[in-house]
Amino acid sequence: MSDLTHAQLDLTNCDREPIHTPGLIQDFGALIAVTSDLAVAHVSTNAAELLELARPIAIGDRLEDHLAHESLHLVRRRLTEAAEIGTVERLFGVALTGTPRLFDCALHRSGHLLVIEVEPHERASLSHHGSSLRPITERLARARGVQELCQQAARRLKQLLGFDRVMVYRFHPDLSGEVVAEARDSRLEPFLGLRYPKEDIPVQARRLYLKNPFRIIADVNAAPVPVIGPPGSDGDELDLSMSVLRAVSPVHIEYLQNMGVGASLSISIVIEDKLWGLFACHHDAARPVPYSLRTLGELFTQLFSLQLELAITRAGNLMNERARALHDRLVTRLTGGSGLIDNLSVIADTIGDIIPHDGSSAIVEGLYEARGQAPTEAEFKALMPLLTTGPDSRLVASEAIGELSPRAAAFADRAVGALAIPVSRCRRDYVVLWRRELPQVVTWGGQPGKSVETGPLGERLTPRKSFAAWQESVRGRSAPWTQEELAIAESLRITLLEVILRITDAQMQQRTRAQERQELLIAELNHRVRNILTLIRGLVSQSRGEAKDIGQFAELIGGRIGALALAHDNLTQEQWSPASLHALIMAEVEAYLVGKANRVNIIGHDALIAPAGYTVLALVLHEMMTNSAKYGSLCDGNGRLEIGTQIDAGGNLEIAWRERGGPLVQAPAHRGFGTMVIEKSIPYELKGVADIRYRLAGLEADFVIPAKLVTEPRREREMVDAGKGAPRPGSRRDGAKPALERVLVVEDSMIIAMDTEDNLRRMGVAQVVTASSVATALEELAAGSFDLALLDFNLGDESSEEVAAQLIALGTPFWFVTGYGDAIERLADTKANGVLKKPYSMQDLEGVLGRVSGR
Repeated sequence: MSDLTHAQLDLTNCDREPIHTPGLIQDFGALIAVTSDLAVAHVSTNAAELLELARPIAIGDRLEDHLAHESLHLVRRRLTEAAEIGTVERLFGVALTGTPRLFDCALHRSGHLLVIEVEPHERASLSHHGSSLRPITERLARARGVQELCQQAARRLKQLLGFDRVMVYRFHPDLSGEVVAEARDSRLEPFLGLRYPKEDIPVQARRLYLKNPFRIIADVNAAPVPVIGPPGSDGDELDLSMSVLRAVSPVHIEYLQNMGVGASLSISIVIEDKLWGLFACHHDAARPVPYSLRTLGELFTQLFSLQLELAITRAGNLMNERARALHDRLVTRLTGGSGLIDNLSVIADTIGDIIPHDGSSAIVEGLYEARGQAPTEAEFKALMPLLTTGPDSRLVASEAIGELSPRAAAFADRAVGALAIPVSRCRRDYVVLWRRELPQVVTWGGQPGKSVETGPLGERLTPRKSFAAWQESVRGRSAPWTQEELAIAESLRITLLEVILRITDAQMQQRTRAQERQELLIAELNHRVRNILTLIRGLVSQSRGEAKDIGQFAELIGGRIGALALAHDNLTQEQWSPASLHALIMAEVEAYLVGKANRVNIIGHDALIAPAGYTVLALVLHEMMTNSAKYGSLCDGNGRLEIGTQIDAGGNLEIAWRERGGPLVQAPAHRGFGTMVIEKSIPYELKGVADIRYRLAGLEADFVIPAKLVTEPRREREMVDAGKGAPRPGSRRDGAKPALERVLVVEDSMIIAMDTEDNLRRMGVAQVVTASSVATALEELAAGSFDLALLDFNLGDESSEEVAAQLIALGTPFWFVTGYGDAIERLADTKANGVLKKPYSMQDLEGVLGRVSGR
């Protein structure tokens, strides 16, 4: 691309001279400035020639000596109106001098003077072009969006005014400008997309564009015409700011001549009393556009400005709708009660389509979370002074955050643009959207940093004569944050504040409910512990009469407490909800009938038993299973046990216990505690039925559990064959008791440690070493080797994982021990040889030792 304009002056006819200029006007018109009584105060030197007057107008003449009476009356009336409303009044096709020749007039007040500007009238101009204005504006109304509207406007204005090139030039927030739309003859090179630095339009010129929206240079090469004022005045007191004929500075003329432009025209585009942009028109040759046609062009621009404002408003409404939709989506998705930190991905995904970004960060109450291309926590916190120095609740947006803080250079490889959204009333919590560097080439219409030079016209900005587009590669910058994006971000800030308030309120309610649940749980736990302790005391008391010696007593108590523990485990696995009857029966079979499980059949459908009945049924089944193993069908090698379960029409659970093939059965001569549990627990506690029949062929029993304690499972289960179940290893009936030399027991409860030590010694372990902490256990491991270790996983405020790691390194087998049912599955995935669940029995320990000695 060559020979392109690179100066804003070239597009806009901007004057770099002060607004109060020496009296020079363009030669296609004449100017007369008069006092209130229409005495001539200033007059252009070509006035007599243009008006075809017999003699020149002299300073001090009365205007009525030169103009026709009717025309003068019209001019006087319109001048009064112009003075009252402070605008430029227009007259078209007026016979000023009484001759057939017609003129167009522009009338306005300039200080204490009234200014009359006169141009030749073109008869066909107003009528010919006026009719085209309506269809042109209708086409504009059909445009969709700002860009399409600007492009349509450039085309239609080119048709209306007949210039070779018409451009729509838009000002950016930094006051630089860009050609955003263009209509041109095909022989011309495009200017579309060229950028111009803000320095090319000085402040006074911008003010003038608001005050006087229309500027024309009909012939770039024409010599200006001087305006004569009173002797000694040099025209300085005549302000030509509102003049339509005012000449422009020689610097600007030189610019246009260097470009080869013969005529230019510009019209201000004003939105809400602010200079939004300009229509800039160029023509290769001179083009004196009639005043009436220029007026149509100005009217067209005003209509375009209205359409543009509507388009901007529609875009704003669309943006507001998107912001409301964003608000609704975020509020809907962030109603779970979790904080912004936990929902950063939700926020980023939700706004990603509306505000494009490459990464996001959130810091709320000191907690930091990042996603995508974003700084680390340390890098982000280094920027906090930048975010917290401004006003509260203020967005911080930059496409080059490194220019605001040198510390941002630490993560420039990931992000250089930042949009920080405060999400709290104090300056500490933010959600930040990040953008990566976007290497870009900005094609300037001239070097932005051009300095003042001394030229032929003195020390002023000399025109750039190469007109080669200056390409500036911009590094360290991201795509800019648009005004629409900033508006959405502000809406997002309010949304996130609302979300935080909702979350805070929800968290307060959750804390209140949690506290209430905790108090209820503590009360329930206290109640259950008291019941369990009372129940165990009763078991101890009642079992004492049945035992012949201390060993039998311990066995009875251990079995019954074990049954309660099994029932409790099943209930806790179901979150203290109704638990499986079949699971309870299988647990008893596996625990106490190792080697005989294949002789037990469970027939019928499973049922779920409510916690209120589950522990009672567990004790009954335990006593039944123990009696069968000691005295009934399972005490020898021939008998079998069949347990049938079904739910009757009333929803009651019926359990049929049938023993066959064992020794002959007789009713017990002594009714001990176990018998009492079997016969009376269900009727007494559950209000059910227990029918026990001692038949010679085998014991029979029928139990009925009331419907209020029974629930059917969601899926019916097929008949379960207990014989297929794998027996629990290490039962007391597994065979000979193994003997180990040294066992380490890590347990923080002294009573449990002592009980485990006693049981291990009775099982033949030569030396049992106990430790209550990790440090003590590690010291014992350093002092000598062990054949086995039992590790309580939770040791107060520490865990035995470090001890486990040392045992793995030494190759010593070990079992974890825990009282937490939900930890068993997790611990089972470790390198431990197994997991024991509290309370564990002597049979459990025998199984562990059996597995170790069999290695």
